[in-house]
Amino acid sequence: MRALQGKLVYANQGTVEDFRQLAEVYGLDLNGTVVIVKYGGTGRADKGINAARYGAVGLVVYTDPGDMNDGKVSDKNETYPHSWYLPPSGVERGSYKQNFGDQLTPYYPAKDYAFRQNESDITGLSPIPAQPIGFEDARQLICSLGGPEAPNTWQGGLGCTYRLGPGFDSLTSFTNSSEVRVSVFNERVVRPSDNVIGIIRGSLEPDRYVIYGNHRDSWVHGAIDPSSGTAVMLEITRVLGKMVKEGKWRPRRSIVFGSWGAEEFGLIGSTEWTEEFYKTLSERAVAYVNVDIAVFANATFRASGSPAVQDVVFSAAKQVPAPGHQDRTVYSNWLKHSSRESPLHGTIPFMGALGSGSDYASFFHYLGISAMDIAYTYNKSKTSARIYPAYHTAYDTFDYASRFIDPGFTSHQAVARTAGNVVIRLADASLLPFKARDYSEALVELYQQAQQHLEPTLAQQGIYLEHLQRAVNRFSGAAERFDLRMSENRELLKCPLQQRMMNDQLMSLERSFLDPLAFPSKLYYRHVVYASRSSPVRTFPGLADAVEEAVVGSGDPSLWGSVRRQLALLTYALESAASVLEPPLDGGL
Repeated sequence: MRALQGKLVYANQGTVEDFRQLAEVYGLDLNGTVVIVKYGGTGRADKGINAARYGAVGLVVYTDPGDMNDGKVSDKNETYPHSWYLPPSGVERGSYKQNFGDQLTPYYPAKDYAFRQNESDITGLSPIPAQPIGFEDARQLICSLGGPEAPNTWQGGLGCTYRLGPGFDSLTSFTNSSEVRVSVFNERVVRPSDNVIGIIRGSLEPDRYVIYGNHRDSWVHGAIDPSSGTAVMLEITRVLGKMVKEGKWRPRRSIVFGSWGAEEFGLIGSTEWTEEFYKTLSERAVAYVNVDIAVFANATFRASGSPAVQDVVFSAAKQVPAPGHQDRTVYSNWLKHSSRESPLHGTIPFMGALGSGSDYASFFHYLGISAMDIAYTYNKSKTSARIYPAYHTAYDTFDYASRFIDPGFTSHQAVARTAGNVVIRLADASLLPFKARDYSEALVELYQQAQQHLEPTLAQQGIYLEHLQRAVNRFSGAAERFDLRMSENRELLKCPLQQRMMNDQLMSLERSFLDPLAFPSKLYYRHVVYASRSSPVRTFPGLADAVEEAVVGSGDPSLWGSVRRQLALLTYALESAASVLEPPLDGGL
């Protein structure tokens, strides 16, 4: 057990900017304080790391009803079991570390023979104790704070005016003390965890793997996270396994199903598996399909993924009926709820980028395997919920799922049919259903963001983007020519060696964006296009973060050297990716 005490300070979401405002705008001394923050805005571990940087000795985290419950907290009949909203006693748990995998054996599987580093060498953990609480307890704390009134954007749904502290208002305090005491009873232990792997061997290309994954551990009951995804995976394996056993079908490529353990403790099972089979997967894996929470709600489909997989997701979604809509497919319903304008395709559904919140992380960011994460979700125009309200709480039960998330489980069926369709397409197509031009469109957009938001600042330092622009243009030309060869050269369908060659180019495309030297302080992040990013500028992460750090620390000229380095690494990666798509012996080799 760890116990501590100090005066309480409210710090909004615990972001770096939030703490900067407390210190610089409000002049608060946070040394020795306990900080209370809302979920959202930044990762759980980041909240503790940021608080410790400003001198706080403890962290309390709660789910604000304004972010999760649309403000419905005044009447007990407005929350579960009467609706899907989180009851006041609900506590959202979670892992408070930045990195994934076993922290004692980074980059290597945690086998018996593995070298384990000292605990003192582990990075990315909150250096101060952190404790989540429900909002009924948070209300007592925050609504009793004294000090200046918090900014309007920091106010929430607890039904009182949020103040910053430190300490309590003696006129309204529920306690005789000016301090709070935090006791954390977590244990630091090493426990075994298992992955369960199922395989359908491919008929023609058994050495090419389409991987489908879901984790099976949960916080408390876990009916939705992860059991909704587990149910979908079990149904897909049942259907495909039955077809194989009856001799009706066998995929061209091998399909590997992974039921990952210890995901909730930081993606441990999947990360350890990718470390153990790093060499094999780097050479043989075609794609990774992730279904963690299959159904957040029953309004519309949702997907995130590499730009390369956009087309196969769209194609699969067009073949599945949308539940509750006789005249719509999953695709058309998705388009109705969330769309964007594409220079290549016109109006299409919006597909997000992959972060690091589920088991796709090590496959995508570490191994460079084209990946996706798919689910059904809620109508964001009708609720402001950050995620489904019972997320990671004791109220994530079968009753909650069947009554409020997906009555009749029709959205579960839609996800299973769409995900199964994607897997079959990836496993059976003679030519992999990836589109290089979709990647070029994404790169152009990221470059335009850099040009708009970073170029003026860079120019003041004599740093220019012309080499990066040429690399983007070269990649776009190579992608267009590659897709043209894929669509027009019908001889490919008659030549297995030609098919294999072009498929290998498509497999290598995602890997070509990896650079193990790009982010030395970020374990497992090697993807220069989609690594984690702290900068608000939605562009290439290494470049954006380096510019932000250089601007903040303007007195240190070496920081602009880091900007130049990131720009060079990025340009090199894009040039390399272009050469991967060019015909053999073209483009210099």
